[in-house]
Amino acid sequence: MDAIDEAIIAELERDGRLTNVELAQRVGLTTGPCLRRVQRLEADGVIRGYRAVIDPGSVGRSFEVLIDLGLESQDAETVEHFERTLAEAEEVLELRRMFGSPDYFVRVAVADLPAYEAFLSGRVMTIPRIKNVTSHFTMKTIKRAP
Repeated sequence: MDAIDEAIIAELERDGRLTNVELAQRVGLTTGPCLRRVQRLEADGVIRGYRAVIDPGSVGRSFEVLIDLGLESQDAETVEHFERTLAEAEEVLELRRMFGSPDYFVRVAVADLPAYEAFLSGRVMTIPRIKNVTSHFTMKTIKRAP
């Protein structure tokens, strides 16, 4: 990967809908070499896909909660069941197993506080062997990844 590849990646991160002509102009290439580089970056797995960034409020998911979660046990059955259950939940935007404490970091988006309470009590707390849950409510988002 060279500086031109990095420039292509930066431009596509800012706007994944750029045409090849626009992208080529921005990174200082002609269209053919630019397209080949993008295709190579895609084939190599550097560019994993393209997506739309949706306004959460427009789809009824403007209430975001960060959860620190611990399990009573780290045996394979407990871990697999927990991860599978939460990964399948549409409210879960992000699920990370952590080193140290907490065991998991979960990012959730729902409509409002009652919807979060329903998700927490009806979905999360029904999973066996959960030891503790700490919910963090965002006061203000200063920076968000695209």
